[in-house]
Amino acid sequence: MIDGEVMQELRDFVRARDWGQFHTPENLAKSIAIEAGELLECYQWGSDPPSETVAGELADVITYCCLLADRLGLEITDIVRAKLAITAAKYPVEKAKGRAVRYDRL
Repeated sequence: MIDGEVMQELRDFVRARDWGQFHTPENLAKSIAIEAGELLECYQWGSDPPSETVAGELADVITYCCLLADRLGLEITDIVRAKLAITAAKYPVEKAKGRAVRYDRL
């Protein structure tokens, strides 16, 4: 996960440019979707795009996710672990292992 030092670098980067005024939860959520589309675009015409291109787009998605969590006062590690617990209950290993079906079809 993102450590405190990297999160502080993101905050400092945004603060130095006075971009916080534009970072409403709505705008950050839109930015996540836009950057996720750009990440998907890497795979539009093939399944093996240049890793540096994918890394750059993935970094954009992660950055906006971190900024949104920070804006909402959420700890990324906490929300990921909470969601993982919910997903683990929906997809128990003994039913889901090796299967790609929705939880209601296990």
